Amino acid sequence: MSRTSAPPPTDAAPPTDSALTHGLKQRHLSMIALGGVIGAGLFVGSGAGIAAAGPSVVIAYGISGLLVMSVMRMLGEMSAANPASGSFSVHAERAIGPWAGFTAGWAFWVLLCVAVGLEGIGAAQIVAGWLPGTPEWAWVALFMVVFLGTNLASVKNFGEFEFWFAALKVIAIALFLVLGVLAILGALPGTDSPGTSNLTGEGGFLPNGSNGFIIGLLASVFAYGGLETVTIAAAESENPVRGVAKAVRTAMWRIAVFYVGSMAVIVTLVPWDDPEVVKVGPFYAMLDHLGVGGAAEIMNVVILIALLSAMNANIYGASRMACSLVARGQGPKRLGTVSSGVPRNAVLVSSAFGFLCVLLSYWRPDDVFPWLLNMIGAVILVVWIFIAVSQLVLRGRLERDAPEKLVVRMWLFPGLTVVALLAMLGVFLLMLRQPETRDQLLATGALTALLVAVGLVRQRRAARGPGA
Repeated sequence: MSRTSAPPPTDAAPPTDSALTHGLKQRHLSMIALGGVIGAGLFVGSGAGIAAAGPSVVIAYGISGLLVMSVMRMLGEMSAANPASGSFSVHAERAIGPWAGFTAGWAFWVLLCVAVGLEGIGAAQIVAGWLPGTPEWAWVALFMVVFLGTNLASVKNFGEFEFWFAALKVIAIALFLVLGVLAILGALPGTDSPGTSNLTGEGGFLPNGSNGFIIGLLASVFAYGGLETVTIAAAESENPVRGVAKAVRTAMWRIAVFYVGSMAVIVTLVPWDDPEVVKVGPFYAMLDHLGVGGAAEIMNVVILIALLSAMNANIYGASRMACSLVARGQGPKRLGTVSSGVPRNAVLVSSAFGFLCVLLSYWRPDDVFPWLLNMIGAVILVVWIFIAVSQLVLRGRLERDAPEKLVVRMWLFPGLTVVALLAMLGVFLLMLRQPETRDQLLATGALTALLVAVGLVRQRRAARGPGA
């Protein structure tokens, strides 16, 4: 192995972290961990999974939830041992080589930047619906300017925004679950308990067979994206090691309760084949089914908060990932400039790319933008595979060289890590089998292959030295 391809020691601090500030408190990290995965994918996107899998969507979310909790535990183990603003990209570089850090980091950056554009469009559509006649592009521009300013100012500003955004999302979903449980028990005034009629009727628990369950499972896997932000943010917290350890431990079971619990409540109270589940979203469908006045506006407010929160978090995550990559020699140097503890150029470029995606959605809605969406469709799975492989490698080094750093430990290592890795590969095979997801897999594969090729070329050039 060449000198440049060898991973740095496990106790080496990423060069970006010394330049960044430590303005995030434990309460910020805890809420970022909780709110990071509670987004529009849950509030709206879960409807497609319910329509495909029927009541068995609860099992689908349970299976994917176990996978996500395993990934979060792996990432928590590595990030508590070596907090870094580049998170899994840094871990992949240490474990596998510079090409792996390059691939995982830039693929994730593209994912976040495109997501910023998507979320801006979604948020603008909601506000334009409240204020007819106002142009959607103006709202997108306003949101981009607000969060650009928030992220340029200081990490503390980002933390405060995310704390309150996440708190509102958590409160909303907690109230939803309480309301749903009361309705199931028949304790809600004006409602009767449905019993198991919606779970066993209308085709039974598995109405569309194994194929419908697989579609629901794939939808549930991608609804969980967002857990990685807390390990990126941990590097800028007051106590990175304790912060990420506590955030990971407390968030995992709560996330499972929110997702699996929500699906269980919805399919118990609302027929899975109700057209409203897909048309307006399952949460709205349930509130409307229970006769909650203003259900549509309540859910629109919650979804708007979720979208704005995701925009803020994704600009932050993209800028820190870009800054970390540049500091490791994996990108343009000017992008890594840090001023007053903030990577301002990275924030600007990440935001500009997000706004470009918005423009593409208007200019080329029939070809370029759908292609861009397909390209990022399975990126999160690629990232998770890098996390699992990195944890397999780094755990052995930590146990040998610095066992005291293992303040968070992956359960049943190495068996559970291997099982999770095989499950991720299984999801890829399921995507290849489904016409609806095959294009996403192929486009993401093309992006990943391109990044791997570039990363390997850069690594070999670095190995030959500056004069090569």
